Amino acid sequence: MDTYAKAVSTLKKAIENAITTAISKGELPDAEIPKFIIETPADRSHGDFATNAAMAGAKAFKMPPFKIAKAITDNISLDSTMCERFETAGPGFINFFLGSDFYANVINEILSDPENYGRSDFGGGEKVMVEFVSANPTGPMHMGNARGGALGDCLAAVLDKAGYSVWREFYVNDAGNQIEKFGNSLEARYLQIYKGDEIVFPEDGYQGADITELAREYADINGDSLLNVSGEERKKALVDYALPKNIKKMQADMEKYHIHYDKWFFESELHKSGAVKEVVDILKDKGLTYEEDGAVWYKNKEVLTEKLLKEGKTQKYIDNLELKDDVLIRKNGNPTYFTADIAYHKNKFDRGFTTLIDVWGADHHGHVMRMKGAMDAIGYNGDNLHVVLMQLVKLVKGGELVRMSKRTGKAIQLGDLLDEVPVDSARFMFNTREANTQMDFDLDLAVSEDNQNPVYYVQYAHARICSILKSLAKDGITPRKCTNDELALLCAPEEKELINHLASYTAEIISTAKDYDPTKITRYVTALATLFHKFYNACRVKGKDESLMQARLALCECVKAVIKNVLTMFNISCPESM
Repeated sequence: MDTYAKAVSTLKKAIENAITTAISKGELPDAEIPKFIIETPADRSHGDFATNAAMAGAKAFKMPPFKIAKAITDNISLDSTMCERFETAGPGFINFFLGSDFYANVINEILSDPENYGRSDFGGGEKVMVEFVSANPTGPMHMGNARGGALGDCLAAVLDKAGYSVWREFYVNDAGNQIEKFGNSLEARYLQIYKGDEIVFPEDGYQGADITELAREYADINGDSLLNVSGEERKKALVDYALPKNIKKMQADMEKYHIHYDKWFFESELHKSGAVKEVVDILKDKGLTYEEDGAVWYKNKEVLTEKLLKEGKTQKYIDNLELKDDVLIRKNGNPTYFTADIAYHKNKFDRGFTTLIDVWGADHHGHVMRMKGAMDAIGYNGDNLHVVLMQLVKLVKGGELVRMSKRTGKAIQLGDLLDEVPVDSARFMFNTREANTQMDFDLDLAVSEDNQNPVYYVQYAHARICSILKSLAKDGITPRKCTNDELALLCAPEEKELINHLASYTAEIISTAKDYDPTKITRYVTALATLFHKFYNACRVKGKDESLMQARLALCECVKAVIKNVLTMFNISCPESM
């Protein structure tokens, strides 16, 4: 148990013991101890911890909170806790103030194993798969993929730190309707090279310049060799040439973005293995399909209605959702994307993953409930599928919206972004706004080398500490292990505030893992940099008092370690000079 968690745990036990003692003395009625919380006040001048135990007990004890608070404080012993005193406030809040042992323990804990500080066994080794980006391989990756990549990868890193066994996966949609459309588009552009405008481009074809470029590349290499073959042979040859190139580019972009997947999973494998047909058969056997207009349909409305009624939702609520059934097999005999997606998620569970996390664009919000329902329908627990929905990204430069790349004159792609913006900036900045909020990505800010750039600001704090240590080393001063009495000298408000923030790191990791929100960690480390600069400006590190100087050096080492810990976890560089 880390120092912060131990402080909360021992204080909770002391409060429970005080309530039990008060009951035994007749100062409180005999009743079950109510559930209460211990939290950190926004203003630490009011205490390091506060509890609502008195308010929470008002109903059970049938007494005013201020009387319950007095009974608790009259009987509490802080000997086994890390707190040294308490105060009551308002209608019955009890505020507690930490003692010097807490601050010394935090510093000793960090310096004993800097690289692993913040790691816990909260997740218990549970197997979790995070699937993210999974862009359509028929075209280049875009800004949504840039945001999804940073969010998904950093979330996976935090889950690993919180004690989960994490697997990163990219799902490649290399089968189905979009590949057919890809082949039709390539064929039309290829034939237009030789036959001009007499070849009509498909209305639903992919209009991107990349399709024209790929067709031209094929023609440059192979000439008109596909003019006199069947359409199917022509499309297959073009797709077999173009698709691997697109996938290779996607993989290169992800590597450049510092994202390393455990597996690139290909949809085509599900079709080849019979996994797609299997889920259709399962649903048929359960009576959850029917045929209409030559297609096989899934009774999505029936499944979700039953699920929502069990969850206590009203029929009126369900009616407002306007649920509809879904096609599993089109009348041409081809399965839909939805069918393959059911098979893919079944495959994830079958591989032993007990929690599935998908990072999707917000336009997929309607797909979430039906996928969870489909998992229930085939015998799995849909509640173990969690979807992080991500809003759109707008690129801004000079205060104006940017839609086209200056370099290519085309829509900005992930590759363009990484050519213009440092990877460190992209990864950090995409993690400064929660996934469910729209985001303006400021290109000027991302390339700036000043404290307005959030990643530069954090990196500079780390470099500044390295500079302090190097400067002192020139004077023959190096950090050494401090005694607890020496660490107790760190009693300035700026020092205590900084140590308190360091102490909450493990709890912040766990909270992030619970909420699937890695932006909490970027906010945490940005606040840490701010608190360090505040401390540095208020407290001179080098001084005549050797003990105090060494204690402050130990604190600097702790801040340096945690900043490096976060940046390394997020695959962001941690420079020692800037």
